[in-house]
Amino acid sequence: KVIWTVLVTMLGYASSLPVGEDALCTAEELAKYRIIFTGKWSQTAFPKQYPLYRPPAQWSSLLGVTHSSDYSMWKKNEYASNGVRDFAEKGEAWALMKEIEEAGEKIQSVHGIFSAPAISSGTGQTSTELEAHPRHPLVSFVVRIVPSPDWFVGIDSLNLCEGDRWMDEVSVDLFPYDAGTDSGFTFSSPNFATIPQDTVTEITCSSPSHPANSFYYPKLKILPPIAQVTMVKIKKSQLGLSAPFINLPAKNNEIIDTVS
Repeated sequence: KVIWTVLVTMLGYASSLPVGEDALCTAEELAKYRIIFTGKWSQTAFPKQYPLYRPPAQWSSLLGVTHSSDYSMWKKNEYASNGVRDFAEKGEAWALMKEIEEAGEKIQSVHGIFSAPAISSGTGQTSTELEAHPRHPLVSFVVRIVPSPDWFVGIDSLNLCEGDRWMDEVSVDLFPYDAGTDSGFTFSSPNFATIPQDTVTEITCSSPSHPANSFYYPKLKILPPIAQVTMVKIKKSQLGLSAPFINLPAKNNEIIDTVS
């Protein structure tokens, strides 16, 4: 009876503990992935106010991290950190990297930082490699939309682990987000700080609901993806070999609308 009581008590306590997104990852070893970011921001796909010069449409470098559920780089409907603000507004990564490093030192929630080169046009690809750990199977990253007030694309806490195995490949369509720190409406808007700061929100074809907004396409139900990311698990036999870029067709990525 005593043993049974102890077991019931322990099980009851365990069931009351919070379960993180990475709690069920029981993979036995590290996993390496090639991450390929594909920009789909073309003038055909997004004709309204498309930036052609000073500067033309392009993407910043990609900055990402593999981590546990104890860490969050950014979240929709929450306030952006100072590091995310600097990156989304100016493409400056130092503050964000410092935040990541501090989180890794204090609560051991970060496994590694990775980055990929910028893309000098709205369309194109960039890639790098990342390493995921069974206790740090989540991936987050940000890429700034250039030019823009504080707009970016990215992923928040994508889990690469399914039970005791790593996913072989995963692709995600990306849509624009507003960091909530600058109130500009268009790609080329001058700096206009949002006071008080707003939360991170997804930009849609109808929100912000203002005709001046660069992504305002009221005839559409949803925006087409402005970018896509693909993560492919690198097999042990492929380690050390450079992987070719993935040819991702830009289907279903054109806006047919009257340009005001």
